[in-house]
Amino acid sequence: MGYKATQDPRHDVRERTYLPELLRGLGITARHFFRNLFGTRDANTSVVDRKGTSLITTVEYPEEKIPYPAGYRGLHRLVPRDDGKPRCVACYMCATICPAQCIYIEAGEYETESKDGESRVIEKYPTQFVIDQLRCIVCGLCVEACPKDAIRMDTYEHTKPEYNRQGFVYDIPKLLKGPAVSHPSDPWNKREGSEEPHHGHKEAHTRIGEGLVQLKTPHAVGHGHEAQKLGPGEAKAPHAK
Repeated sequence: MGYKATQDPRHDVRERTYLPELLRGLGITARHFFRNLFGTRDANTSVVDRKGTSLITTVEYPEEKIPYPAGYRGLHRLVPRDDGKPRCVACYMCATICPAQCIYIEAGEYETESKDGESRVIEKYPTQFVIDQLRCIVCGLCVEACPKDAIRMDTYEHTKPEYNRQGFVYDIPKLLKGPAVSHPSDPWNKREGSEEPHHGHKEAHTRIGEGLVQLKTPHAVGHGHEAQKLGPGEAKAPHAK
């Protein structure tokens, strides 16, 4: 039971020797020790929902795993197409936006004489795509910047331990995994080649099927007649309504 401390601890022998508080602290430590030692531990993966007698909240990984939230950013993966090739077109946008500069890409070009359909639609593909997981800060900017949905962080996996630093450098064989993804807007699904379209080139802000829109300039006075040139210091009279 607690006792009332004096205002001046110099005149209280108990407080000067620290024995009461020392014994109280040892009692609390011993009580938790024996309860965790002989009590039943709840193995619930959610630490806050454990109801057992033991108050141990250490997760015995990997036997016990806490479920990841929906927004967890796991290891990177290169998203494959239906034919097994990566969706990446080597645009370098992920490597450019990466603040840690952990992405390295080398691009190659398809041969124009190739019979593959993507060689007529896509100009480049990655010959090397490397991510240094030791430098990655798991910001997810590479996923946001990719215009082809070619890289994702939905593996729900931690970076696995390795014996050397080179093991943390992930290349295309280690990154290319997961289910294939296909979108109707993919260029290899929309058309067979990258030839010039049949319709003619239209100017900006012009609707298809209409001619060029004649813009009214401030130098044109009146309707239907030529523009009048104003000399220096002259002002155009307003039109009467």
